[in-house]
Amino acid sequence: MSAPNPKARWIIYGLVVVLALLHQDFWFWDDPTLVFGFMPVGLFYHTLYSIAAACLWAAAVKWAWPSEVEAFAEAADELSESEGEGDAAA
Repeated sequence: MSAPNPKARWIIYGLVVVLALLHQDFWFWDDPTLVFGFMPVGLFYHTLYSIAAACLWAAAVKWAWPSEVEAFAEAADELSESEGEGDAAA
């Protein structure tokens, strides 16, 4: 896994803040408009919001995930595997 890009990390942080602000969709509370003839506009908005949040999380994992977390987890796995081999031989 590659090292995280510090600039990408700050962009991700900024987009998280933007998404948090956009989550407060008070502008659709009283709007009776139907999208595609059956879906309330507020529900459609949250559908798009959820897709955007999933894409942002995927981008965070790809470009801003701290590599030390992966190294820590891999070291812990190797340690537990080596301890397990010693128990099996006994």
